[in-house]
Amino acid sequence: MAGRIPEEFVNEVRDSVNIVDVISQYVSLEKRGKDYVGLCPFHQEKTPSFSVSPDKQFFYCFGCHRGGNVFKFIMEKEDLTFPESVKQVADFAGISLPTSYQEQPVKLNPLMEMHKEAADFYHQILMTTKIGERGLEYARSRQLDDETLKHFQVGYAPDRGDLLLTYLREQGFEDSLLSQSGLFVQSKDGRLFDRFRDRLMFPMTDEAGHPVAFSGRRLSNNKEEAKYLNSPETSIFNKSNLLFHFAEAKKHARKEGHLVLFEGHMDVISAYKAGVKTGIASMGTSLTEQQVYMIRRITKNVIINYDGDDPGLHAAERAVGLFKQAGNFNLGIVVLPEKMDPDEYVKQYGAEHYQGAIKGAISTTDFFLYRLKQKYNLNNEREKVNYLAEAIQEIAGLNPVEQDLYVNRLSKESGVSVEALKVNLSRARRRNRRVEQHTNYQLPEEPAPMPEMVQPESPLKLKAQKAQQRLLYAYIYSDDARKYLLENGFVFPEASYEKLAKLWLTYIETHEKVSIKEFLDFIPDELQSIIVSTDIMELPGTITLEELEAQVRVLNLCKIDEEIDQHMQAIAAAKSRGDQLSVLRETQAILQLRQLKRQEEAAGDR
Repeated sequence: MAGRIPEEFVNEVRDSVNIVDVISQYVSLEKRGKDYVGLCPFHQEKTPSFSVSPDKQFFYCFGCHRGGNVFKFIMEKEDLTFPESVKQVADFAGISLPTSYQEQPVKLNPLMEMHKEAADFYHQILMTTKIGERGLEYARSRQLDDETLKHFQVGYAPDRGDLLLTYLREQGFEDSLLSQSGLFVQSKDGRLFDRFRDRLMFPMTDEAGHPVAFSGRRLSNNKEEAKYLNSPETSIFNKSNLLFHFAEAKKHARKEGHLVLFEGHMDVISAYKAGVKTGIASMGTSLTEQQVYMIRRITKNVIINYDGDDPGLHAAERAVGLFKQAGNFNLGIVVLPEKMDPDEYVKQYGAEHYQGAIKGAISTTDFFLYRLKQKYNLNNEREKVNYLAEAIQEIAGLNPVEQDLYVNRLSKESGVSVEALKVNLSRARRRNRRVEQHTNYQLPEEPAPMPEMVQPESPLKLKAQKAQQRLLYAYIYSDDARKYLLENGFVFPEASYEKLAKLWLTYIETHEKVSIKEFLDFIPDELQSIIVSTDIMELPGTITLEELEAQVRVLNLCKIDEEIDQHMQAIAAAKSRGDQLSVLRETQAILQLRQLKRQEEAAGDR
């Protein structure tokens, strides 16, 4: 038991939560049989290989092979120690820590700790100091109240070159670390100066809510300075892997059932004030595949609300393309009137109207047709024909109900008969089928993709691993099997399996009531996935003496085959250097091993 939390309390916390509820904060899970599946939060994948078992209270990824209980998940996802993960799960369950436990503060990465200090510093300057009045005045002009400023931890960086630098040095941060933070610029002679000056500061947080960067809004009218200045990329900040307000928005997404994607953080903040709590933004940069994957783990329902001007609509088109490429998204698009951005719309029309605009988001097909109308002059018959041709081509890829709906709408809008449009629709569908058949003919069928992050194992190693899993399962669940293996001096070939066997012996000797769920907290983190992957296979608990001997024999044969392979490699190396004596010696060793293999196989036939 790590830390100073009593084991009884750990068991209470674990038994008070459903692992599905905890993991659902990070991953959108769908019920499949008795388990739940989703996209793995630890590696990027296209098809779900991440499984959560409410019965066993385990998680396991068949792609990257991470697995464990609820505490292990929180440790992996939030980079916490075991006691810290117990505290977080206890908070989720509404259980207070025992008074005897001396809680230790969570130790963050030093750069994260520095950014947390900087965010608190800027926020305090804005809210409580005279030097921050300039920033607060600007915030009020943007209609940012105290609750909003606190929620987003907005701050102010005064027009001073060393204010933050001096403060962080006083907190014990060395210049060597300060120079890596992105919070400062360095002169040619090596001196450091505050990067952000006279700017309203918006912290950017990672998925766990830790500040890792900033975006500063210029307050002066100096057009030579950038309106928004973002932190440069550092070891803790990669703009392609970060979404503004994501840590908070995903909490509300479980209730609202969707996320709303914006272009910038002021849009997110305005939407939040208007009651839309699920807003996120890609910080003024183009949406990336990694950000799409982050969103997909949380929900497949996404509403895109970019600016209503031409650049914003073009960016929305690109975002739709990325989401469609990723697949399995239910998209809605909000097109605001008069080329407004969300911030302007909320200020002019109010929260209620804006919430109505979000609820009234149009489909991607409606958005495509809307943009297509802007491309053509529909008062010109030739251009109208071209418009209808492109529209029909788009509609041809929809399901029959949607096709019927949009054809009827096009007919009313254009004055062209439904029958004529359906003739063109049939032609478009035939063209699509021909293209699909041609593509399928040209390209050979691809093999089923292997799970990402997995290196294919040799058949020999897989066979040995399967035998070890079966024996470990029997060792844990069958007293008779364990007794037989111990009496016969059996040792697992892999050190990790042998260590687990010894830990299980210690565990059952020191605990009256034993369970796999509790055993996971008894063993090192790196061994938990072996237990979970073994247990999740649900092998038969009872095992006969004959099967035990057969599995041991499999391991013996695998070991012999492995040694034969090693001698074969040695022969190849000896031949390449002309060492005939070594070739003879290795050949004799192989003959002896093959004789031993025949004896082992014969024993199995008896």
